[in-house]
Amino acid sequence: MITRIREVRRAKKMTLQDVADRCDPPTTPQTIGRLETGTRTVSVGWLNRIAAALGVEAADLVELPDREDIPVAAVLEQDGAHAPRRPGVVIPPPPQPGLVAVTVHSGIGDYRAGDEIWLTRLAPDDFSQAMNRDMLLPRPAGRFVFGRLIGREDGKLHILPLGTGQRQMVVADPPWGAMAVRLIRTL
Repeated sequence: MITRIREVRRAKKMTLQDVADRCDPPTTPQTIGRLETGTRTVSVGWLNRIAAALGVEAADLVELPDREDIPVAAVLEQDGAHAPRRPGVVIPPPPQPGLVAVTVHSGIGDYRAGDEIWLTRLAPDDFSQAMNRDMLLPRPAGRFVFGRLIGREDGKLHILPLGTGQRQMVVADPPWGAMAVRLIRTL
């Protein structure tokens, strides 16, 4: 089996040590290196452990004949675009359980018309994870609030709307919320 563990790890900007530490149970960077190079045989168990550590699906770590890879053609830095030092690929974002989306029809704040914002649903106990992040919160009668979470106090969330000149809003005890985690933008 031909694996893409190294390519995926590099695309995620993780070291061998990072992956080894995130494995459950943790392992050594040498073991991850041996699995990457094929010095050690990759079992399905190892594939699943490494995929979980990298935050991808196990299928993303193997070369499949019917899947096209997206090669990295250039790296953009402050001084311009350069050829990559070594070949690489990017991994398309897979949908995860609990995701919801917001589609942008008119530009507002940092978002442009045509953008898709992927959000992870959060229970009320987890709202603190979204501090200083954009959030979607349900309101009565099928309405929503979308803006930056700037404070949380006694079940009340303080949201700063994205448009200029708008006042802070307070949403009391929402049953759920969703934190923005990925922006999909076509150019």
